[in-house]
Amino acid sequence: MKRANEDIRKAIEEANLKYWQIAKDYGLSDGNFTRLLRFELSPEKKEKIFKIIENLKSQK
Repeated sequence: MKRANEDIRKAIEEANLKYWQIAKDYGLSDGNFTRLLRFELSPEKKEKIFKIIENLKSQK
C-alpha cells in the first residue's frame, strides 16, 4: 500500500533533511507536519513544500 505524499517523503530523504527542518519553514511543529502528511496534500501545498526542500538543499 502506498503511503500518502510518498513523493514529499522521498524528496526529504534524498535531500538528507529532517522533517522538523521542513516543518519550521512551513510554519508548523514537527508533529503537526508529520500529521499533515498522513493524507494526500493539494498540489498547492505540495508545491510550497517542494520549494522549501529546494531552498534548504541550496543552503547546505
